[in-house]
Amino acid sequence: MSHSYSEGYALTVARTDSGWSVRRFRDDFEDISTSIDAVRALRSEGPAFAMLNVEDEYLLIVRPGPSSVRVLISDATMAVDDDFAADALEEAGFEIPDIDLDQLDNTDAWADGNFDILADLGLSEQVMSILLDSDPAPHDLALTIAEDLDFADEFLRASKK
Repeated sequence: MSHSYSEGYALTVARTDSGWSVRRFRDDFEDISTSIDAVRALRSEGPAFAMLNVEDEYLLIVRPGPSSVRVLISDATMAVDDDFAADALEEAGFEIPDIDLDQLDNTDAWADGNFDILADLGLSEQVMSILLDSDPAPHDLALTIAEDLDFADEFLRASKK
């Protein structure tokens, strides 16, 4: 079930008094605590979260709070055969889909998690649901989110490094 990741990117995103700060950080996509720690290390007084493009297979948004961690995954079916995706869902209290590995290729992907994860920033649960229902590629989804929240330039600089 474990994978070795060589592609993708991990970004922290924080809103500051002067705008958005988007930075790449090293994440081996082995343990969700790396993303949680990266966001908490920002010590941002404004909203902060991580956007993870894992092998361009799925997008994971991680938003730690004082007592819990909220996540949104663009393809919950990945958790059936991917330890990192499974750990992310479990960390946030969501169940791993009950799908037989032999049927995984024949199963349509669906998003799961906290669809309201960015609602306080302007992306409502309904809008996020529509974005995810269109089944975009992870990078395209991340870029759309960045555009909608007005940090696309910062996102593009950080995601291309």
